[in-house]
Amino acid sequence: MARIHARKRGSSGSKKPLRTEVPEWVTLTPEEIENKIVEMAKEGKQSALIGTILRDSYGVPDVKLITGKSISTIMKENNVYPEIPEDLLNLIKRAVNLRNHLENNPKDLHSKRGLLLIESKIKRLVKYYRNNKVLPAKWRYTPKTARLLVE
Repeated sequence: MARIHARKRGSSGSKKPLRTEVPEWVTLTPEEIENKIVEMAKEGKQSALIGTILRDSYGVPDVKLITGKSISTIMKENNVYPEIPEDLLNLIKRAVNLRNHLENNPKDLHSKRGLLLIESKIKRLVKYYRNNKVLPAKWRYTPKTARLLVE
């Protein structure tokens, strides 16, 4: 399939190795892993960062294989999942940073185009999350509220 904003077709990304058993080097129990996830989520870390920390520091290759649940599911069960989904929040942060850059560099046309593309992705994601009732029906993206949300 073709990309949205580029006129190219990309090859698909790498796949995780098929594994059905917990590796023998993992010493943590599923309960300990869940406690680590909740602890890191309370510190304000996102699920992708939590997975990377568990992989690199604790030797946990796949949380779902060991616990039977994904990191975000564990976070939702313990009420530490953020109100705004992480992918949307990351896009909003990028848009705010790009707006700050454009205030200092108003003639940067490439960045203006990038801002348009990022904001169109944000609007598509908001529409998706409103339809799936992750965000309230009245939730809107505006640059002013985005700046307040990020800061």
